Amino acid sequence: MTDKLTVSVLGTGIMGAAMARNLARAGHGVRAWNRSHDKAEPLAADGAHIARTPAEAVEGADVVLTMLYDGPVALDVMRQASPALRAGTPWVQSTTAGIAAVGELAGFAREKGLLFYDAPVLGTRQPAEAGQLLVLAAGPSDGRDTVAPVFDAVGARTVWTGEDGAAASATRLKLVANSWVIAATTATGETLALAKALGVDPRSFFDAIAGGPLDMGYLHAKSSLILEDRLSPAAFAVSTAAKDARLIVEAGEQHGVRLDVAAASAERFARAAAQGHADEDMAAAYFASFDEDSEG
Repeated sequence: MTDKLTVSVLGTGIMGAAMARNLARAGHGVRAWNRSHDKAEPLAADGAHIARTPAEAVEGADVVLTMLYDGPVALDVMRQASPALRAGTPWVQSTTAGIAAVGELAGFAREKGLLFYDAPVLGTRQPAEAGQLLVLAAGPSDGRDTVAPVFDAVGARTVWTGEDGAAASATRLKLVANSWVIAATTATGETLALAKALGVDPRSFFDAIAGGPLDMGYLHAKSSLILEDRLSPAAFAVSTAAKDARLIVEAGEQHGVRLDVAAASAERFARAAAQGHADEDMAAAYFASFDEDSEG
């Protein structure tokens, strides 16, 4: 079997477009679809076929890859693609969908005879564009040789977490990782907001912790986006971070754990989105510390 595949990419937002582009650059045939057609059209320059419908996109595909907003959207799009889905086709589901939603998606895959892979990724715009994502994957060993070239094209490394995609072991790990990312982002924004309120130059804070256990590259990366007004284009948007924070809170509640930081972060992201920052980088939750008329 050739390792050059025809891959259907459903969802070409920040992450999906980068993944589709890297698949094309690796020599795979790409059939791309996005609900907003204009977001998919630039991929034609990379050799992708831009489909008008999900069914058209999955026609003849060796692998179907979904990178959509959430679980319900992914399920709706796959139902639209249903007439053209072939039994036995691997479905790589990379949407951060939440544990319960992954179970629903796996149920749909069983109905259609698809090989289901729960395969969220760790990384934002820059590693996605560079093909350096970390792929977290769970799914049957029978189809792994088929999906491996897809993972190799979009990621630097693949971590297998289990044989049963329906168990959502990869999504569980993704939620744990995202809980740390969201907590660090929230802490960064609140620290800079407090510094502003108290008249403290943020550089004095950075100097105070430099080289010690409290210092971290992520703090500097997100702080620079805020301080240098580089929140667009987003590496990971406020609106998406709000959705992920809600999924994390829900997962905690379902398993008897109260996640106060994640809950507060979800509220901050929602507030920042309401202030007009929904499409900016998640670091823009910084503005949620201020009234709308006193932002910045």
